[in-house]
Amino acid sequence: MNSFELNKIMGAILGTCLVLLVTNFAAQAIFAPKKLDKPGFEIAVKEAAAAGAPAKEAPEVPIADLLKTASAEKGQAVSKKCAACHTFEKGGPNKVGPNLFGIVDEPRGQGRGGFNFSAAMKAKGGNWTVEDLNHFIKSPKTFIPGTAMGFAGISKDSERADLIAYLETLK
Repeated sequence: MNSFELNKIMGAILGTCLVLLVTNFAAQAIFAPKKLDKPGFEIAVKEAAAAGAPAKEAPEVPIADLLKTASAEKGQAVSKKCAACHTFEKGGPNKVGPNLFGIVDEPRGQGRGGFNFSAAMKAKGGNWTVEDLNHFIKSPKTFIPGTAMGFAGISKDSERADLIAYLETLK
């Protein structure tokens, strides 16, 4: 092998290294990662009231009053928050949660196409009234402690009323 071929091989290797180095610098300049102040993700939780100071909550409006102005069409849009885990069509399949078609005034923790409810849901018993649905949708873990439903709830009264109005149309 003569020195000219050796020079070509070494030049190709060095040229490739140079191209990779320039590409690396350019990529870092274009796609610089954003450095976080602290590692991890921030999870929004309600803060507890300071000790000795009673928590001030807005007076709860009865669901019956809210349903007078509720819109089933808006409720159908709100139901998209639930669609990751629930279906709403008649005879629809169960997902992570049960199908919710005809849920209003149905027994809690039973039926629903063979869905396996949590022990806490089965123990609660009774029927899903509009008031119960309102409290459950607001905060599932507060209404039925031990429920398997991991959803944080819908805090806005009007959205809950719209969703319940939509659920009432599914019969």
